[in-house]
Amino acid sequence: MKKGQVSGMNGFWENELVVHAAIYSVAILCTIVFLAVFEAVTKYNDWEEIQKGNLSVAMATGGKIFGIANIFRHSIMHNDSLIVMVGWGTFGFLLLLGGYFLFEFLTPKFNIDEEIEKDNRAVGFLAMVISIGLSYVIGAGISY
Repeated sequence: MKKGQVSGMNGFWENELVVHAAIYSVAILCTIVFLAVFEAVTKYNDWEEIQKGNLSVAMATGGKIFGIANIFRHSIMHNDSLIVMVGWGTFGFLLLLGGYFLFEFLTPKFNIDEEIEKDNRAVGFLAMVISIGLSYVIGAGISY
């Protein structure tokens, strides 16, 4: 073997395409898991409501997807390994989930989930913007 050559799996994991595919796959898997957690804590079925044309649920869910992706963007850019990337992404998701509960707590005059399920677009839009906005703050913290 020549100097500088890497044998076996070590060379495989140093290939940029393999690393990129691994990061992408892990981020997609985490997004699916995190969306399932969001689905479990809401009082409505996201995908059934979206199928019915509930724009408020679509906006709130889209904000969650964007928020998770933005958090992982920062986690990918500022970490060297998949494990550390997933750790920071999970931490960021937990902060985003906490923001969701905080939003519900800070609006005692009405129930966020019920309003979104009733297709209150103002509430759906606000939920989307909160998820997106918090993801920028969380991402900045990960990047710090």
